[in-house]
Amino acid sequence: MANADPDRDFSEDEDEEVAMNHQATAPVEENHVQPSPGSSKQNGNAMSHVDRYGFIGGSQYTDPDDERRLPPEILRKRELKWLDMFDDWEKWMSKRFKKIKERCRKGIPPSLRSRAWQYLCGSRFLMENNKGRFENYLQQSGDPKWMDDIQKDLHRQFPLHEIAHLGWGQEDLFKILKAYTIHNPKDGYCQAQAPIAAVLLMHMPAEQAFWCLVSICEKYLPGYFSPGLEAVQVDGDVLFGLVKKTSPAIYKHLKKQDVIPILYMTEWFMCVFTRTLPWSSVLRVWDVFFCEGVKVLFRVALVLIRISLGEPGTLSKCPSLYETLEALRRLPLHQLEEEGLIQETLRLNISERDMEKEHQKQIQRRRAKDKSKDSGRSKSKSRKTKT
Repeated sequence: MANADPDRDFSEDEDEEVAMNHQATAPVEENHVQPSPGSSKQNGNAMSHVDRYGFIGGSQYTDPDDERRLPPEILRKRELKWLDMFDDWEKWMSKRFKKIKERCRKGIPPSLRSRAWQYLCGSRFLMENNKGRFENYLQQSGDPKWMDDIQKDLHRQFPLHEIAHLGWGQEDLFKILKAYTIHNPKDGYCQAQAPIAAVLLMHMPAEQAFWCLVSICEKYLPGYFSPGLEAVQVDGDVLFGLVKKTSPAIYKHLKKQDVIPILYMTEWFMCVFTRTLPWSSVLRVWDVFFCEGVKVLFRVALVLIRISLGEPGTLSKCPSLYETLEALRRLPLHQLEEEGLIQETLRLNISERDMEKEHQKQIQRRRAKDKSKDSGRSKSKSRKTKT
């Protein structure tokens, strides 16, 4: 599990350190997909009422009347602050990381989200130091098994988003996923990588999205996409231990019904909540995730568990495993609004030390369990030999 920063300061003066050395005009929108207003047509498919994120319908569609928008003057100040940080990024990361964290928690300005994600996760550095490698990967044939699996999954990735209807969308998504199987042939392709790559592609060109995917798989979620999903199972056990600390009654309920974390948290963590939250909340969670790492997934998961099962009387309405899992899967969307969700994750009484302590505890348990199994096998083999 990645290290987590225990500092939960969420305040920042809006007028502090405004970068007035930049032009006063608003930055050019950097999202790779530019949602068009009203209605449009691509490849013969009519697309109407495209929202600001590129969705044309479905559960992820954001009604303009329900959107939370910052006043333009505040948004502009935030853009200037981020532009100022980009100008001397290494200095900010080494000496003023706390300020970067505060600004990520507030939400990265949409016009600069693509660039900020790349700076935060280090993919910009990876791409600059591996020039030509992405194109080299694309020129290789790749393992036919992985190519078939990827091809089957393309149409499942946000079918009601513009990238599913634009000519280059699925083609670029295939390129990103194919390139990763060649970059990391040991792990190859995992279905959960596809929605992550698709979200990245919504914000940046294919090559940039690829290196972001590499960073997520290797730096943020190492082992998550390996055969056996052992890293996910370990973090599921860690999450369960943290539930015991933050919500004892819910913990007892889940333990009594044998609702193990892998039954409900796998999609949350492996897809980084892209299949779970309203889209504006997905992006806010990703802003903080790119800055602070995997601890953010634990915090969000703990809040979702509390929202699902923490209301008075809820546990009594879940007499069996089935009802409990349904409650965890059917999250009340009205309680998942971006600002409220982020604030709730910051209010949790969980520190970096708590997470690391629980992680070490679960690792030791698994090692002891594996050692016991190995010992049992050795004894069994010895008995058979004597017989």
